[in-house]
Amino acid sequence: MKYVRQSCIIFGITMAGELLNTLLPLPIPAGVYGLFLLLLGLCTGLIKLEHVEETGNFLLDIMPLMFVPVIVGLMEDYDILKAVAVPVIVISVLSTIAVMAVTGKVTEFLIRMMGKGERK
Repeated sequence: MKYVRQSCIIFGITMAGELLNTLLPLPIPAGVYGLFLLLLGLCTGLIKLEHVEETGNFLLDIMPLMFVPVIVGLMEDYDILKAVAVPVIVISVLSTIAVMAVTGKVTEFLIRMMGKGERK
């Protein structure tokens, strides 16, 4: 029964993200709204980690399986995608490197800031 409750919380937040996406005229995906709502709920204590942790971990564990239909769809349209394959690969590699670099620098900055706060 706890998995049903946790799933309802997660899917309710997802639905709230969809509602925000419909109401707000911003070019932000509904999933991002949902993630921010969940983060806000966790940070404020409105949602306890125990209320969503096990189902969230399960969803993370099966996430690679969710990409199978997408990959199959891409393989079916290979002839269409063949013309733009090189630019897509280059953009994907460069954007991945950029995201990794920015994430690393932000993490270093936050670690340094947390260290300064602990010394005071």
